[in-house]
Amino acid sequence: MASANDSSMSATDAERDTGVHVLPITVEYGGQELTITPTLVETDRGPILIDADPQGARDGVRTHLRSLGYDLADVWLVLVTHHDGDHAGGLAALLERVDAVVATHRAEAPYISGESEPITGDGDRYPPVDVDIELADGVRFSTLAGPMEVVATPGHAPGHVSLYLPEANLLVAGDALVADGDAPLSGPKPRFTPAMEQAIESVGTLADLEIDHTVCYHGGYVDQGTERIREIARQLDE
Repeated sequence: MASANDSSMSATDAERDTGVHVLPITVEYGGQELTITPTLVETDRGPILIDADPQGARDGVRTHLRSLGYDLADVWLVLVTHHDGDHAGGLAALLERVDAVVATHRAEAPYISGESEPITGDGDRYPPVDVDIELADGVRFSTLAGPMEVVATPGHAPGHVSLYLPEANLLVAGDALVADGDAPLSGPKPRFTPAMEQAIESVGTLADLEIDHTVCYHGGYVDQGTERIREIARQLDE
């Protein structure tokens, strides 16, 4: 069961200016209620959906899309930051309604396609789907907010990626950063990060970018960027 959070129905100034929209959805996942934040990025071709949510979240995504004047069928690309079930578990159900291309980093593709079992999870893997585009660091997509660049941020998962929109000074961090704890923006959670040292290096990579606004899958939109990310990198390196 999933529901779209009412608070997202009125777009923020940043969303209106950039065409990048957060889609907070409350789901039941892993035996608990969880709020997740997939992201919609507008392009001349139609919307790109970043992350596909757990199984059962499709209706929440559709509600958000309709509030923005789109339908599920308008999504032409689903870009998956990594293969964890709360990001990719709903891909198969989504693709029953959407004729979209699936893209993820080449190191994540075997997990999503079913060639390899997910690294984390409870053993009940989600339905696999074919990956159409295998991404690499530096690949760019054209969006209404300017180029959106794939930034390799491994650690939380082998091929985890974040998405950087330099003309908007905006970062879609995936799980490389989180915003659902005591601090408004924090580093990756060690409990859910198999390669923490690598994840810390990835935070350092993000700290080199010019960022004013950050979107975390866990925590949503945060009006913080480079200065805070550099602070996080220093704390993690101590």
